[in-house]
Amino acid sequence: MVRVAWSAGCAATRPPHYGARVIALTLAEIAGVVDGELHGDGAVVVDGPVVIDGRQAGPGSLFAAFVGEHVDGHEHAGQAADLGAVAVLGSRPTELPTVVVADPQRALQQLAAYVVARLREQTDLTVVALTGSQGKTSTKDLLGAVLAEAGPTVATQGSFNNELGMPLTALRSAADTRYLVLEMGARGKGHIAELAGVVTPDIGIVLNVGQAHLGEFGSREAIAEAKGELVEALPAGGTAVLNADDHRVAAMSARTRARVVTFGEEQPADVRLEGVRLDRLGRPSFELVVAGERVPVTLRLVGAHQARNAAAAAAAAIAAGLAPAQVGEALARVDTLSQWRMELHELPGGVVVLNDSYNANPDSMRAALDALAAIGRDDSVRRTTAVLGVMLELGASSAEEHAGIGAYAARLGIDRLLVVGEAAAAIDAGARAAGGASELVADNDAAVAWLREHVGEGDAVLFKASRGARLDLVAETLQ
Repeated sequence: MVRVAWSAGCAATRPPHYGARVIALTLAEIAGVVDGELHGDGAVVVDGPVVIDGRQAGPGSLFAAFVGEHVDGHEHAGQAADLGAVAVLGSRPTELPTVVVADPQRALQQLAAYVVARLREQTDLTVVALTGSQGKTSTKDLLGAVLAEAGPTVATQGSFNNELGMPLTALRSAADTRYLVLEMGARGKGHIAELAGVVTPDIGIVLNVGQAHLGEFGSREAIAEAKGELVEALPAGGTAVLNADDHRVAAMSARTRARVVTFGEEQPADVRLEGVRLDRLGRPSFELVVAGERVPVTLRLVGAHQARNAAAAAAAAIAAGLAPAQVGEALARVDTLSQWRMELHELPGGVVVLNDSYNANPDSMRAALDALAAIGRDDSVRRTTAVLGVMLELGASSAEEHAGIGAYAARLGIDRLLVVGEAAAAIDAGARAAGGASELVADNDAAVAWLREHVGEGDAVLFKASRGARLDLVAETLQ
């Protein structure tokens, strides 16, 4: 029995109907689904989560074993068994009953496709997928929280949005799951088509076409081509939720047979964002306008860009059948997102920390700096400091984009920049050229030392960089 356990997948409070019923599959049935060769007892029942890390196994788990450059998962079957795993999906037999396949990744996708199709036959499951250059995880968290108030919801955890993460998320679905929310990332053409082909979403959201992964794709047009694969995968009875303010996204309406619902602030849209304003800590209030109905919303999240993410989530939730007022009330209750995404901390020593260190690209970097500047306008804030690191995967435009961020921070009036690492040195140069105050330090240890000496009561400090910079570790020392 493959148990696919319910999980909110976001940091919002779980609804009172939290729980799961089990989808039953024997190991022999799994072997049939994935065209695998059964070694061991086919009557073994898998009634725990599907995992790819033996340390995460639990009672009744199916452990999917992969062979990597430095690690062979098959060698950890015993560890998974000690924690309760009862079977393995891998490329060779193990000490546990094993389904052997040529490609475990493909097998996981086949299993996920089977589970989702079976749920669709037996329940009223709605599958929502979303993609975009930035804002995917925050929007997914918002949408997951909203839908969870309407019914049991499974959503991607963090940014687990690739060819392994997406099927593993789908395999957490249960017999009582009402909504499945899947974040989809891409690093090349065909990636989103592959992911969408596994689950065939009912609703597909495209947030924007920005500069994230520009170095890999080569152009924004190529990024748009890849992101649009999501709406191409939607069935005729589905719904494409598109950003009216991004012309590359709006143009995707011609690439889908699904109904199109738009959201936006600058252009006419089906779900319109109006009157965005920020409080002293940069938290937005606004109105959602839907078919003439005005729904006031005050978010507990930081940054004007979260209002746009909320509008996207609202459009998808309304497409899924929720009422606008119900959506607005649910959005207002979301008080946190996935880890290290615009986390706001007011420390006892009078320091405000804005930790957005999970990832970065030029658009998200500017949005975070906007939020810091908004916080800095409050009379209680003495100084604003932006601790910035490298933005990866920008290709040939990397130096120019980094310098542009430094100049942007200077124009916003950010009091001080602390730029971490030689790879981000162009941020420092750009800030200085624009008349800003900036200091470049060699590494995270030097950044910690600088912060201990220079940050005090009344300061607001932002941490922002690509994941590889690990500025979360620097933020942790201050927090």
